[in-house]
Amino acid sequence: MTFDVVIVGAGIVGAACADEFAQAGLRVAVIEAGQIGGGATAAGMGHITVMDDSEAQFALTNLSQQLWRALADELPQDAEYIECGTMWVAADDEEMDEVRRKQAFYQQRGLPAEVLDAKALAEAEPNLRDGLAGGLRVPQDGVTYPPCGARFFIERAESRGAEVFLGKPVVELTGKGARLNDGTFIAAGLTVNATGSWAPELTPNINVQKRKGHLVITDRYPNFVRHQLIELGYLKSAHSISTDSVAFNAQPRKTGQILIGSSRQYAPKQTNPVATAPGSVPADKQIDPPILRRMIDRAIEYMPRLAKLSVLRTWTGFRAATPDKLPLIGMSAIENVYLATGHEGLGITTSLGTARLLADQVLKRAPAISFEPYLPSRPMKEHDHA
Repeated sequence: MTFDVVIVGAGIVGAACADEFAQAGLRVAVIEAGQIGGGATAAGMGHITVMDDSEAQFALTNLSQQLWRALADELPQDAEYIECGTMWVAADDEEMDEVRRKQAFYQQRGLPAEVLDAKALAEAEPNLRDGLAGGLRVPQDGVTYPPCGARFFIERAESRGAEVFLGKPVVELTGKGARLNDGTFIAAGLTVNATGSWAPELTPNINVQKRKGHLVITDRYPNFVRHQLIELGYLKSAHSISTDSVAFNAQPRKTGQILIGSSRQYAPKQTNPVATAPGSVPADKQIDPPILRRMIDRAIEYMPRLAKLSVLRTWTGFRAATPDKLPLIGMSAIENVYLATGHEGLGITTSLGTARLLADQVLKRAPAISFEPYLPSRPMKEHDHA
């Protein structure tokens, strides 16, 4: 079996890459050890949010949001895409200064953003607590249900001739193809490692670490949350690279449910190094009650009425983090082995932009934005605001 491109990983990033390459007319194979969208994609909040932490982050998230919006009418119902907007919530005057800085940044780059005072914020989101200073509404942001988005991209790639191999762990990845654990070798002109936080196992010596996150989903409470809500303190939480952290992040789902985050932990504690029994949860994926309690308490601090709602499920997942908070998109140190990983909490947002930039590089097309900031060969400096 010979293909133009073999993509390892059928999460949202790998699925988007498969769709992009298949659309360009390449013969594509996708290999996935588990199920489509079953890894970090299933543990992502699904926000499609333009961020402004750096010019490079803005460029990639802005491009990606535009691609998601252009695709909105084609997405299936179960992808649950809603253009609900993001509300950055400011607790005090200092955070309102940040709101105004963010608005100026976005507006200078052509992105709509509206500053709300305390009264307007309370009218927009009546379940937030009293006493908040205001917020910033970014109306074009959205949310989606990531596993079904990944399935849509895979199915569309298949309709364009891509072949998908599920339940097939890859044990070796080279610039000439991928070897499966049963010894089968699938040959290709180039390969793409889109395995998220497991990418270093197939492409050693890349600077990607696992970062654990918890999620909570409630029963159905339509209109309880109207926007994706993020506290301004989330930025400090997201940038802490040395300590466990939590921040208030809640989003509405099309079902009326509320998805609550967020937590970040490096180097999850291995409570039982012995092989996990079949059907049980590996030690490092188990719920960490203290961090979950902190995360829920933080959410209730911002939305006290959340305390009365029913929770249906809690779960965890691992995000692929890099020191400078930017993904790795491009050729690795191994010729014809490309990387599409390191997206951390922005993998859902940036999946489409990543696929576009990777295809631009491979096909030598004029890039939609400069791909230099995301190349795996770039020097990386730690970016920590905490």
